[in-house]
Amino acid sequence: MSDHQSALTYSKYLAIDELLNLQRPLSEGPEHDELLFITIHQTYELWFKQILHEITKVQSTLESGDTYYSLSLLGRIRTILKICVAQIDILETMTPLQFNSFRGRLESASGFQSAQFRQLEAMLGRRDMKAASHLSPESQAKVTKIMSSPSLWDSTLKYISTRSPKIPVDVLERDYKLQYQSNQEVQEVLLEIHRSDPEASMICERLVDIDEGLQEWRYRHVKMVERTIGHKVGTGGSSGAGYLAATLFAPTFADLWEIRSRF
Repeated sequence: MSDHQSALTYSKYLAIDELLNLQRPLSEGPEHDELLFITIHQTYELWFKQILHEITKVQSTLESGDTYYSLSLLGRIRTILKICVAQIDILETMTPLQFNSFRGRLESASGFQSAQFRQLEAMLGRRDMKAASHLSPESQAKVTKIMSSPSLWDSTLKYISTRSPKIPVDVLERDYKLQYQSNQEVQEVLLEIHRSDPEASMICERLVDIDEGLQEWRYRHVKMVERTIGHKVGTGGSSGAGYLAATLFAPTFADLWEIRSRF
């Protein structure tokens, strides 16, 4: 094989040919807007993959006590979430009539079946397998494994415990399969950290950034669904916008929000 044939190119490195063949509309014609719908959601899955990658790394850097690398990674996650929110602006250029021109082709396919988003929720601390009940057995197994492991918040508490010995041992050694419950003793430590440890305080504020970014994405998602299908049943049989609205304003890192009124 010649050097020219074997040389790594932009297209080969990024698998461009394979990538551009992954958008496969099902509608007849096909309907013009189906390509946009597919592209946006495939892009979301790529960003979810990247966020999972970043959280895995930042849990490691937090547990090893690397403050500055952790701050960089947490900031990256927040920036990716901003991009996820901005993509909704593009999706909202599609009118309800345009979406309905191919919606029937989706059959039972739904965003609720995003295994990566369920993994993301689990890494952030969700401990509710009902949310993953409609996934494939393989995907359910992945979510179950994550729900049996320390969450991002657990890793943060371990990081804080190396800087303050006051984090309760029963919190640090808790059963990771159970949902974390807000803890008054932890909140007292967090207040002290904010007042006396600027570096650890910055870690906490980055987590608030991420929490706020995730809530912003959920809100925009709800409004986009309402704008596009109103209060129709979702394609996966869910209550659509009604279900999504129920997920709003539920903080991921509750302890960090509880202390806001005490500064």
